[in-house]
Amino acid sequence: MADDTEQIRALVEKWAAAVHRGEMEGVLADHADDIVMFDVPPPYQGVRGIRAYRDVWPSFFAWQVVGAVFEIESLDVTAGSDVAFAHALIRCGTPQDLTERPDNRLRLTLGLRKEGDRWVVAHEHHSFPYVETGP
Repeated sequence: MADDTEQIRALVEKWAAAVHRGEMEGVLADHADDIVMFDVPPPYQGVRGIRAYRDVWPSFFAWQVVGAVFEIESLDVTAGSDVAFAHALIRCGTPQDLTERPDNRLRLTLGLRKEGDRWVVAHEHHSFPYVETGP
């Protein structure tokens, strides 16, 4: 299982680096064709399938160009023989966002399954904690 855990850790770190670089092929790599993702922005019912998953990233990449960061701060992986999950905290925001709320972290949860001899992300969930902004 340690080997699977390390494979998954490397997969997630490679994905996060591709997100930060705005590299679409790296973001899509190691994702199942039938991926389901629940994200911070709409659609609130999530996106289903690799094409829909691909379609959500360009607006994030455009936002990130203003100097936003996307860096894994912590990552935990639990792997079975054919399914696994990972959860991470990610520094995600513009310099202004991170100055105004320095402790705010994007929460990431991934569900993975083994297809043949490789792991793929079948479910991806991003969220920010709810923060009240006024009375």
